[in-house]
Amino acid sequence: MKKVAVIYWSGTGNTEEMAKAVAEGAKNDQTEVSLLSVSEATADTVKNADAIALGCPSMGAEVLEESEMEPFVASIESLVSGKSLALFGSYGWGNGEWMQDWSARMSEHGASLVAEGLIVMNNPDDSALEECKALGRKLNG
Repeated sequence: MKKVAVIYWSGTGNTEEMAKAVAEGAKNDQTEVSLLSVSEATADTVKNADAIALGCPSMGAEVLEESEMEPFVASIESLVSGKSLALFGSYGWGNGEWMQDWSARMSEHGASLVAEGLIVMNNPDDSALEECKALGRKLNG
Protein backbone atom coordinates (compact mmCIF):
# COMPACT_ATOMS: atom_id res chain seq x y z
CA MET A 1 0.00 0.00 0.00
CA LYS A 2 1.30 3.43 -0.96
CA LYS A 3 1.82 5.89 1.90
CA VAL A 4 1.15 9.61 1.41
CA ALA A 5 1.84 12.18 4.14
CA VAL A 6 0.17 15.60 3.99
CA ILE A 7 1.98 17.91 6.41
CA TYR A 8 0.97 21.53 6.91
CA TRP A 9 1.20 24.67 9.05
CA SER A 10 -1.82 26.96 9.18
CA GLY A 11 -2.43 30.18 11.07
CA THR A 12 -5.89 31.21 9.87
CA GLY A 13 -7.21 27.82 8.74
CA ASN A 14 -6.87 28.49 4.99
CA THR A 15 -3.88 26.21 4.48
CA GLU A 16 -5.45 23.59 6.77
CA GLU A 17 -8.54 23.59 4.54
CA MET A 18 -6.27 23.13 1.51
CA ALA A 19 -4.43 20.27 3.28
CA LYS A 20 -7.69 18.43 3.94
CA ALA A 21 -8.61 18.69 0.25
CA VAL A 22 -5.15 17.47 -0.85
CA ALA A 23 -5.49 14.49 1.52
CA GLU A 24 -8.98 13.75 0.20
CA GLY A 25 -7.69 13.79 -3.38
CA ALA A 26 -4.81 11.44 -2.52
CA LYS A 27 -7.07 8.80 -0.96
CA ASN A 28 -7.94 5.65 -2.84
CA ASP A 29 -8.08 1.91 -2.13
CA GLN A 30 -4.32 1.50 -2.61
CA THR A 31 -3.24 4.54 -0.59
CA GLU A 32 -2.91 5.22 3.11
CA VAL A 33 -3.01 8.99 3.74
CA SER A 34 -1.79 10.74 6.89
CA LEU A 35 -2.92 14.33 7.50
CA LEU A 36 -0.68 16.01 10.09
CA SER A 37 0.02 19.49 11.33
CA VAL A 38 3.77 20.12 11.21
CA SER A 39 3.95 19.93 15.02
CA GLU A 40 2.76 16.28 14.77
CA ALA A 41 5.14 15.28 11.95
CA THR A 42 8.62 13.81 12.34
CA ALA A 43 11.52 12.92 10.08
CA ASP A 44 10.22 9.32 10.24
CA THR A 45 6.90 10.51 8.81
CA VAL A 46 8.80 11.70 5.75
CA LYS A 47 11.14 8.68 5.59
CA ASN A 48 8.24 6.22 5.68
CA ALA A 49 6.10 8.03 3.09
CA ASP A 50 6.19 7.23 -0.61
CA ALA A 51 4.88 10.70 -1.44
CA ILE A 52 4.64 13.92 0.55
CA ALA A 53 2.60 17.10 0.35
CA LEU A 54 3.79 20.11 2.33
CA GLY A 55 1.58 23.13 2.96
CA CYS A 56 2.48 26.51 4.39
CA PRO A 57 1.13 30.00 3.85
CA SER A 58 3.29 32.93 2.84
CA MET A 59 4.56 34.77 5.90
CA GLY A 60 6.21 38.15 6.34
CA ALA A 61 8.34 39.01 3.35
CA GLU A 62 7.18 35.89 1.46
CA VAL A 63 8.90 33.23 3.56
CA LEU A 64 7.82 29.99 5.24
CA GLU A 65 6.46 30.18 8.78
CA GLU A 66 9.64 30.50 10.83
CA SER A 67 9.07 28.87 14.23
CA GLU A 68 7.78 25.43 13.12
CA MET A 69 7.61 24.96 9.34
CA GLU A 70 11.01 26.37 8.35
CA PRO A 71 12.92 24.24 10.92
CA PHE A 72 10.93 21.15 9.86
CA VAL A 73 11.61 21.72 6.16
CA ALA A 74 15.32 22.24 6.93
CA SER A 75 15.35 18.99 8.93
CA ILE A 76 13.89 16.90 6.08
CA GLU A 77 15.86 18.32 3.14
CA SER A 78 18.13 15.27 3.10
CA LEU A 79 15.11 12.92 3.11
CA VAL A 80 13.16 14.17 0.09
CA SER A 81 15.51 12.98 -2.64
CA GLY A 82 13.63 10.77 -5.10
CA LYS A 83 10.27 11.25 -3.36
CA SER A 84 7.15 12.56 -5.09
CA LEU A 85 6.40 15.93 -3.53
CA ALA A 86 3.61 18.49 -3.76
CA LEU A 87 3.72 21.99 -2.26
CA PHE A 88 0.75 24.24 -1.49
CA GLY A 89 -0.26 27.24 0.58
CA SER A 90 -2.36 30.36 0.86
CA TYR A 91 -1.26 33.97 0.70
CA GLY A 92 -2.70 37.41 1.22
CA TRP A 93 -0.19 39.59 -0.60
CA GLY A 94 2.80 39.39 -2.93
CA ASN A 95 3.21 37.32 -6.06
CA GLY A 96 3.97 33.81 -4.83
CA GLU A 97 7.72 34.27 -4.56
CA TRP A 98 7.83 32.14 -1.40
CA MET A 99 6.39 29.18 -3.32
CA GLN A 100 8.85 29.61 -6.20
CA ASP A 101 11.73 29.71 -3.70
CA TRP A 102 10.38 26.67 -1.81
CA SER A 103 9.89 24.68 -5.02
CA ALA A 104 13.43 25.44 -6.18
CA ARG A 105 14.82 24.51 -2.76
CA MET A 106 13.05 21.12 -2.69
CA SER A 107 14.09 20.37 -6.29
CA GLU A 108 17.71 21.15 -5.41
CA HIS A 109 17.45 18.47 -2.70
CA GLY A 110 16.27 15.89 -5.23
CA ALA A 111 12.50 15.90 -4.65
CA SER A 112 10.35 15.05 -7.65
CA LEU A 113 7.73 17.80 -7.75
CA VAL A 114 4.47 16.42 -9.13
CA ALA A 115 3.19 19.90 -10.10
CA GLU A 116 3.93 23.57 -9.70
CA GLY A 117 3.40 24.78 -6.15
CA LEU A 118 -0.31 25.48 -5.67
CA ILE A 119 -1.06 28.91 -4.20
CA VAL A 120 -4.46 30.29 -3.29
CA MET A 121 -5.19 33.86 -2.30
CA ASN A 122 -6.85 34.03 1.14
CA ASN A 123 -9.68 31.55 1.75
CA PRO A 124 -9.85 28.68 -0.79
CA ASP A 125 -13.13 28.64 -2.73
CA ASP A 126 -14.71 25.52 -4.28
CA SER A 127 -12.59 25.84 -7.42
CA ALA A 128 -9.37 26.10 -5.38
CA LEU A 129 -10.37 23.10 -3.27
CA GLU A 130 -10.89 21.09 -6.48
CA GLU A 131 -7.35 22.10 -7.52
CA CYS A 132 -6.12 20.83 -4.14
CA LYS A 133 -7.88 17.49 -4.66
CA ALA A 134 -6.31 17.23 -8.13
CA LEU A 135 -2.89 17.92 -6.58
CA GLY A 136 -3.52 15.08 -4.12
CA ARG A 137 -4.39 12.74 -7.00
CA LYS A 138 -1.11 13.64 -8.73
CA LEU A 139 0.78 12.27 -5.72
CA ASN A 140 -0.54 8.84 -6.70
CA GLY A 141 0.41 9.31 -10.36
